[in-house]
Amino acid sequence: MGCRRTDCIAKPLSGLFEKLGSLVGSCPFYFFIIPIFLSAALGGGFIFLKDREDNDLEQQFTPKKGPSKATRAFVREKFPYNDSMFSEDRLYEAGNFASLIAVSTNGSNVLANPAFEDIIRLNNKILNITVNNGTLGFNELCAKANGECVSNTILKIVSSNETDQTSITYPVHTYRSSSVFLGPVLGGVITDVNGSVVSAQAVKLFYYLESQESMAEASKLWLRGFKELLLDETDSKHTDVTYCTSKSRQEEIDSHTTDGFPLFLITYACAITFSVISCLRLDNVRNKVWVAVFGVLSSGLAVLSSLGLLLYIGVPFVITVANSPFLILGIGLNNMFIMVSDWQHTNVKDPVPKRMAHTYKEAIMSITITALTDVLKFSIGVKSDFPSVQSFCIYTSTSIIFCYIYTITFFGAFLALNGRRESSNRHWLTCMKISSDNPNHRSEVYNICCVGGDYDKNTGAEKKQPASNFFKDYYGPFLIKPWVKGAVIFLYLVYLATSILGCFQVQQGIELYDLAADKSHVTRYNRKDRQHFYDYGPSVMVIVSEEFPYWDKTKRYQLQGCIEEFRRLQFVDEDIYTSWLDSYLSYGQERHLNLDDKDVFLKNLSHFFDLFPFLKQDVNLTGHAIHASRFFIQTVDIANASMEIEMLNELKITAGRCRVAKLLVYNQEFIFFDQYGVVVSSTIKNVGVITAVMLVISLLLIPNPVCSLWVTCSIGSVTAGVTGFMALWDVSLDSISMIIFTVCIGFTVDFSAHVAYAFVSSKKPCPDDKAVDALSNLGYPILQGALSTILGVSVLATSSFYTFRTFFKIFFLVMFIGMVHGLVFIPVFLTSFTCSSEKDDSKDRSLKISKQTHF
Repeated sequence: MGCRRTDCIAKPLSGLFEKLGSLVGSCPFYFFIIPIFLSAALGGGFIFLKDREDNDLEQQFTPKKGPSKATRAFVREKFPYNDSMFSEDRLYEAGNFASLIAVSTNGSNVLANPAFEDIIRLNNKILNITVNNGTLGFNELCAKANGECVSNTILKIVSSNETDQTSITYPVHTYRSSSVFLGPVLGGVITDVNGSVVSAQAVKLFYYLESQESMAEASKLWLRGFKELLLDETDSKHTDVTYCTSKSRQEEIDSHTTDGFPLFLITYACAITFSVISCLRLDNVRNKVWVAVFGVLSSGLAVLSSLGLLLYIGVPFVITVANSPFLILGIGLNNMFIMVSDWQHTNVKDPVPKRMAHTYKEAIMSITITALTDVLKFSIGVKSDFPSVQSFCIYTSTSIIFCYIYTITFFGAFLALNGRRESSNRHWLTCMKISSDNPNHRSEVYNICCVGGDYDKNTGAEKKQPASNFFKDYYGPFLIKPWVKGAVIFLYLVYLATSILGCFQVQQGIELYDLAADKSHVTRYNRKDRQHFYDYGPSVMVIVSEEFPYWDKTKRYQLQGCIEEFRRLQFVDEDIYTSWLDSYLSYGQERHLNLDDKDVFLKNLSHFFDLFPFLKQDVNLTGHAIHASRFFIQTVDIANASMEIEMLNELKITAGRCRVAKLLVYNQEFIFFDQYGVVVSSTIKNVGVITAVMLVISLLLIPNPVCSLWVTCSIGSVTAGVTGFMALWDVSLDSISMIIFTVCIGFTVDFSAHVAYAFVSSKKPCPDDKAVDALSNLGYPILQGALSTILGVSVLATSSFYTFRTFFKIFFLVMFIGMVHGLVFIPVFLTSFTCSSEKDDSKDRSLKISKQTHF
């Protein structure tokens, strides 16, 4: 029984493209020159590139409505800074600081001389940095507590214990009657059985500056002087010093936004080279060298026009957008090879407009399916939770539109102009008319260089390339053998099982320094921080976010029970804990106060806070009610981003279990951790949307619903494969890879859609013959497109940026797995699980015969 065809949209569009092809073939000059002038005009938008760059880490790479942003707003409102009582743990933003990590060389003890002498000498140099003609130094710009600069107490502790270093206890040391937590400033610590420090590998120093607006410019100059000093610091022989400032990470990323452009040029050069080689013909008339060059140029013009237009409009240019040109190159190359393939199937004796009409009718429909899918997919991505994804989707969808337009105008026009040259039997290089036959009286060299125009006399079309004949005569017939189909299906099941297994191994999380260059001082600093200071993670605020009767003994015990649950968590140190409430209860017990009485509780708070001014910042007391308060717990053993995810999830779950009060957890880094809760759901949603969009479009444009379903299923299959193999290639799922992953998954449908459309469009009677026909026509173009794109983006593998390397890895996986689906799996599935159109074809033949008889 024949399959029901859904040609309601495909047929009218094919007719429209046929007319357009004829028009382009008749008037190629206009279609060729207008895109050039348009690109030149729109390309002027690049003068605004610097103004449009926006790589603000928080704004671009965190969810717009992340829960930690709402918590920060609450903390800012209820616990405003006290500039005279600076506290690092109580910062709700990064603050204004410079920092350095000094690591001992040769594994020696950094707290012993001569390594420690190097640190003291460097610290003195830093404290002597001055700005504004020497009038302002660190003592004038520093953040203060109790009227004194917040200093690196570890240096004083070590200096005061030089004769007996083992008297320093870790992680908490008592210095001048105060407890000092050394976890964040000492790394690689070895202690004895009593908890005293034996040795340490690294020391971290902080230099906090005050955040007042009046000192902003002077602080900026001081930080610049700090960077210059550390860059010039070469005297240290016993320590390896890396540094970072509060602005370093942002400045590093901002300075490298356009670093992808040189790679883009190299990629285009590689793409042109490969395309030219793959389009080389021994025939001096049928040679497609210039067609390949202008095919790649068409993609370049599309990128120039789209980016220039959006820069004119004012769309932010984020570093992730730098990946867009590589994607457009892949799309443009696929379009070019498919059009060239269909052109070669036309009759060389036909007029150019007729050949163009046939080419557009066959090729543009397939190209339209993929272009429409991609544009709709990226248009939906504009509503992403990540502004960086929004910008990327706007730039990429616009680029795809221009790529599609320029393919059917600029490139099509050049294909027509090249067709005119071929119809006149002119040489591909000199454009001189040459003989189509080999003169007997000429030399062999002349016949090779100055003769051309041969074609297949049986079909009237150009002679097929050996690769195309390979797909028709060898590969296609081999693939449809029953035992080969069985082997392919078994191989697919193995592939699918391996992919699904790999999906459970994919890690989540991104190291923020991955956005900077590998060898930048920011990356070096953060890696050393991870390496030596992972024992103790961030200090976390546990916030009671509502009015609470702390004097009510029963409810107070319940609240303290909730806090105890936090302290018993795997990632929390039970002994390192700051609680204004516990301190106040101890204070009341010492003075025999009945703190279970509301009036007594509130009346004595002011005197308590006079004695402990830091704790006053942890209570929002207004009138006769405490509207909010906070406690501090210390996280431990946070060695990587995956542990950060687990830690944040456990903290939120624990906060949600508390029934006596509404609790929030916060640390300034949680703003960036919020992405972890969105990445997986966003990726699944994006893949689901892509699949749904592809199903609808393929049902409308591919004249066979079963084939449309197989094309849609291929998205899920490739998604599973790419996700699974990402784990084997050390690619984590994060906000960066999510963008690239979603983009590339949408791109992989191209191969399956092209093969499926060629399959159902084939005039062959049975599925096996249709598959061979489809592979004969599109096997080589798909192979060309995949290999040229992979070769082009392979230059990204050498990039010093995580973003570009991740793009290469995922793009390679998508292109390779997608190509295998298009050339191996999909043809087998189409022949094995679709019905024959033999009955419909017999009806068509009967109708043609009856018409011929009538005439």
